[in-house]
Amino acid sequence: MNRPIEYIERTTGRKVVESVMGDGALRFAYETLLGRTLWPVLFGSRVLSACLGRRYDSPKSRKDIAALAAIPGCRPDEAEKPLSDYASFNAFFTRRLKPGARPVGEGLVSPADGRLMLYLGADADRPFPLKGAKRTLRSVFDGAAPSGRYDIAVVRLAPVDYHRFHFPVDCRTTDAVRIVPGKYHSVNPIALVRYPDVYADNERQIFKGRAEFGDFWLVDVGAFGVGTIVQTFTGERFEQGAEKGYFKFGGSTVIFIVPAGVLEFDADLVATSAAGFETQVRCGERIAGFPLRATQGF
Repeated sequence: MNRPIEYIERTTGRKVVESVMGDGALRFAYETLLGRTLWPVLFGSRVLSACLGRRYDSPKSRKDIAALAAIPGCRPDEAEKPLSDYASFNAFFTRRLKPGARPVGEGLVSPADGRLMLYLGADADRPFPLKGAKRTLRSVFDGAAPSGRYDIAVVRLAPVDYHRFHFPVDCRTTDAVRIVPGKYHSVNPIALVRYPDVYADNERQIFKGRAEFGDFWLVDVGAFGVGTIVQTFTGERFEQGAEKGYFKFGGSTVIFIVPAGVLEFDADLVATSAAGFETQVRCGERIAGFPLRATQGF
């Protein structure tokens, strides 16, 4: 069960072994009988995650910043402030970046830093594979899924990643974010092997937007240690690349959902997903083009 977690580094095409913060604790919780018997206590309510959140908001947690910053992939040099200027672990974890650190590309861009997997042509009720399990869009939407077929991009954030998420396209909305309460399991692959229903069972916050190509959805998924998902946007119209919100401590996920065939996802992402691998992407990096474009009215 101790196989390394591998993903594809997009810039080079090579396989990379993921550095996992808290690897030993995750393996205890998900790969031992004792750990699994503790699931109701660990993941069944917000209490433990909220307690961790308060701990990481405390000035005493500053000592933990250096350990996270030292993990490969964290890139503390991109932070807008020196490490010594952050008042708590969560202040660093939810850090903004220096101007220009995440330039916005053309087409549809990734809403977050993370490891991306595509699932194309899913409908609301036909189970589709998501990290080794079978689930439906209806379960992700808590029963309120739209009809038709949809293309899905799952961007999984690890603790080392930049944890603010952004709008992937110029868009507008008239609906409030819908909050679906749930559990607080980890979204790390170690956990997904043993508990593959994370994306349907964990807390979700669902945003419906409209762009030139029509409607789309962004689903922000909470996870173990995420005491809060914070939506920072205001208003009804948003520029591509504008900040939408952030996750406090933990590994989290942003799911982008769009009617099937409306966008042309980049060929390298389609190929690596078909081969069963996630691809590392950066917030603002192009992930799809617009073969069909509306002319007016979004």
